[in-house]
Amino acid sequence: MYLSYFGLNEKPFSISPNPHYLFLSERHKEALAHLTYGLGEDGGFVLLTGEVGTGKTTITRSMLEQLPENTQVAMIHNPALSELELLASICDELNISYDVNNATLKSLTDIIKKHLETNNKSGGHTILIIDEAQLLAPNVLEQLRLLTNIETDHKKLLQIVLVGQPELQDLLKRNELRQLAQRITARYHLLPLTQGQTVAYIKHRLHIAGCNKGIFSMDAMQAVHQLTGGVPRLMNLVCERALVGTFAKQQSIVDSDTIKKSAHESLPMDFVASVNEVKKASSFLLYSFVFATLFAVGIGLSFIL
Repeated sequence: MYLSYFGLNEKPFSISPNPHYLFLSERHKEALAHLTYGLGEDGGFVLLTGEVGTGKTTITRSMLEQLPENTQVAMIHNPALSELELLASICDELNISYDVNNATLKSLTDIIKKHLETNNKSGGHTILIIDEAQLLAPNVLEQLRLLTNIETDHKKLLQIVLVGQPELQDLLKRNELRQLAQRITARYHLLPLTQGQTVAYIKHRLHIAGCNKGIFSMDAMQAVHQLTGGVPRLMNLVCERALVGTFAKQQSIVDSDTIKKSAHESLPMDFVASVNEVKKASSFLLYSFVFATLFAVGIGLSFIL
């Protein structure tokens, strides 16, 4: 309803993944470089973690676009599975036929092994990507490690990318998973966008949607960063609501007051409260540092005098 009013061709801040709106910040590019490097090594696992909404899916899709054409990819989106269910899902993703009624861990492992060896002999590569990997049970992770034992004298025949929330890092610190942790050849923790990256992100999405004029004031874009913590998904929610609110008021520019109102309307209250607490804590530390510095200088001057 506000598209023609702002000169937009489509909604610029939809939360649905759209490759057309891909924005790779410096942090996203760095994460992508780490993962690409890891997949180029001979190890079995690559790890990508980050808070909800920081862009892990964006990185994964970018990585997929850079894979060689001879790469077979199995993608698991719901890893809350048993060991047998996981192996069956891998078979389904790789189009490997198996006897559903008589499937066992051994039978599925054997046919996956045969498939990997055949694919390798034909010059192909096989990659398994598991999203929301923090939901994997320890015994299922151990089963994944055993799959990476399938190898030639020169390389692993299956490389596994684990994508998940920060809890995944804690899970991999467990003693019974230490062998798996030692096989991770590359890992990256994706942080939220900085204030400068937030401004670039908003302008980028507006440009892709067909608008190059400044719809958001600089104060508004800075407020978006402060209230969302630089999390792209939350930024989309706030900016979308702000465009609606600005249109309703028949204003031409989204201001910081509209952003603040939109944030309270669209973001979880506990998140807004946590961001405010972090800001208060940062201010307190800054004031404490300044006070301590002035106090120390005062003492130094007293000794000199």
